[in-house]
Parts: sequence; C-alpha cells; structure tokens
Amino acid sequence: MATVTRNDFANRLRERFGLTTADAYKLIDVIFDEIGESLVNGEEVKFAGLGSFKILNKSARMGRNPKTGVPAVISARRVVSFRPSAEFRERVANGE
Repeated sequence: MATVTRNDFANRLRERFGLTTADAYKLIDVIFDEIGESLVNGEEVKFAGLGSFKILNKSARMGRNPKTGVPAVISARRVVSFRPSAEFRERVANGE
C-alpha cells in the first residue's frame, strides 16, 4: 500500500497545470493552511464530492493503558473528524 505525500501532490499539480515546483508547493500550503485555520476557528470545511471536516469536542473519560492494563484518565480534547460524502464512499467501494 502506497502513501501519497505532499511531494506527490506537487508533482501532479505541475503535470496537470504546468506550475513550477515552488508554485505547486505554495498552492498546497495555502490550501492546507486555510483548512487548518478554518477548523481551529470552529468552522466546518466541506468539499463537494469528497466530504467534510469538522472539530469534535471529546469529553474526558476513563480508559486503560493497553500494554499494562492500568486504568488511566483520557483527557478532554478536540479532534478532527472527516465524514466522506456518499459519492466518495461509492467511488471507494467500487475501486474507482
């Protein structure tokens, strides 16, 4: 199983749109910075045909260390959640 990296995205942008390497990296940085900033500000980020990202507030809860089995408190935290669109789920299921 391969991992798609920032470099892979930059190469695809260069090939498709004829961007320079520097411009491709700048574009990627701007997109991800905007997504991150929106999430930090509590906004939901939606991409038609892909899905949506939002922040969930998780309450503190009891858990355990899986290695030792010792009970431990899992602190309250904010996490990013991604919910794929129906179209995206269908494309993945069909291997497209």
